[in-house]
Amino acid sequence: MKQLGRIAALAGFAVAVYLVWREHPATTWRLMRDAGFGLVLAAIVHILPMWANAWDWRTLIRPAERPSLLTMLKVVWIRESVNGLLPVARVGGEIVSFRLLGRAGVRPATALGSLVVDVQLTLISQLLYAFLACAYVLHYSTSSAARPIETLLWSIGAAVPILVIFSLVQHARPFERLARVLNQATSGKLLALVGKSVRIDQAVKLIWRRRGVVLRYLFIWQTIQCAGFALEIWIALRVLGAEPTFAQACVIEALIQVVSSIAFLVPANLGVQEGGFVLIGSLFGFDAPTCLALAGARRIRDLLFYVPGLVAWQLAEYVKPRESQSGAAAASWNGAERSAGK
Repeated sequence: MKQLGRIAALAGFAVAVYLVWREHPATTWRLMRDAGFGLVLAAIVHILPMWANAWDWRTLIRPAERPSLLTMLKVVWIRESVNGLLPVARVGGEIVSFRLLGRAGVRPATALGSLVVDVQLTLISQLLYAFLACAYVLHYSTSSAARPIETLLWSIGAAVPILVIFSLVQHARPFERLARVLNQATSGKLLALVGKSVRIDQAVKLIWRRRGVVLRYLFIWQTIQCAGFALEIWIALRVLGAEPTFAQACVIEALIQVVSSIAFLVPANLGVQEGGFVLIGSLFGFDAPTCLALAGARRIRDLLFYVPGLVAWQLAEYVKPRESQSGAAAASWNGAERSAGK
């Protein structure tokens, strides 16, 4: 997987360099230079979607174990940083955040359950907003410009049954069933794992039964999160000299999220992000240098947030788990570590 990630990163970097070189790098650089601090301001706005993600994810955790909003914001920050810059196929951040939640005093089953549902609901919301974005483009664009969107719409439609099956499987005790199979294959040596897996399945089910929390997550907090991402794009395009509407910024963000999710194997979306912005931006009449400068604005955001986030992750690994949490939670994590050691 590491070798595949490196190959994807090199290929993506080559694509990004080619796109910039083809559209005259001096033009793209001039646009970014003239925008100046405006691009930094657009990057700072990223705090808004991070805060919304921290809040909605926090609501999925039981009140008795729920970390503070500041702690959840740190977990979201580090998770995005790991997934955004490292060749971990968008799963390394989830593993790191699972460990960080444990250090904050959240029980393993609760932490993993909230993480599973958070990923599920995020994917569902991405598909919903992508459908709306495609409908917007198909309504306002010419027939020739809409052809790539029609292809993307069919791709999204093909992913819906997979996502529905994935969500339904969670109600069939998947963790417990897998643990029992592994336990039988190891002649009963993983019996403790079966009990832990049962608790994870129960945690996932309990979250899905809290319909008010799930609906608020999908239609309120995810909307705020998407609006925050779109605000980044809107500000960046404005300071780059374009005149987008906020609706166009929302559509660009929704579609670039889908493209990034499809190309999850490419570290930092190298090349994918640049090509995606050029293709999607052209649907609204934005020229290639402006779209490439917009992709550059996203790279500025990565430098401002994700590089420090990786440093914060390394520092967090040396911080002892919070002492004020209940002894049961600490014992649960210690027991999990001892089982893994065996």
